[in-house]
Amino acid sequence: MKFAVAERPRLDSSTLGERVEAIQATVRELARRRPRPRQERLSGMHNPWGQAAVLANAWRFLDVCEDARLVDAVARLIGPDIVLWDSELHLQAGSYLRFVDAGREGRYWPATPLAGAVALVAPVSPSRAPILLDLVSLAGADLSSIDAMAPLYVIRYLPATSLFVRDPRASANWAAMQEQPLINYATRPLWLVRGEDRAGNDFVTGFAAAVPRWAAIQPEER
Repeated sequence: MKFAVAERPRLDSSTLGERVEAIQATVRELARRRPRPRQERLSGMHNPWGQAAVLANAWRFLDVCEDARLVDAVARLIGPDIVLWDSELHLQAGSYLRFVDAGREGRYWPATPLAGAVALVAPVSPSRAPILLDLVSLAGADLSSIDAMAPLYVIRYLPATSLFVRDPRASANWAAMQEQPLINYATRPLWLVRGEDRAGNDFVTGFAAAVPRWAAIQPEER
């Protein structure tokens, strides 16, 4: 399988709106596809080594996640030490709103202690300010301003005072693999986007495409 991983362009002085505008065409094209990609394939949109990289230029999505103004706003919610661990594109925001209503946001976060923030970005409306909420506030938040039929880019951050648990047997990872079998958070790469890591997190795992392997050598026929 050929991954559509482009060389990362140099970061420039683009505004957050311009960075969002850079992913707009990709989002519109994905929304027009029939059949649409499975939701699990739109998980980790910012990850150049992930499965979504066959659908889009992940570097452009990563630029949105790392935007200094966006990270500034996240810091006001969860503190100065910040880890980017996931992002997900919903081609219709209604699917994410139902996800939140069902109490599933945070259920699969493999973070100890559990804490973090989400940024809700409207990728086809670059001038619209993102909605930022910490996990505690999200459960009771009024999200009625979000157009349920329009795409929504969900970015997930955790404070670098929390440990990202990579043990697949941990309860959050186990639940994720049972309920979202095509998603494996245990092997996701992490980006320290602000401050220092204070929990001993693993920032090595995930920063390479899986290496293809031949099936085991079969015993000779007798």
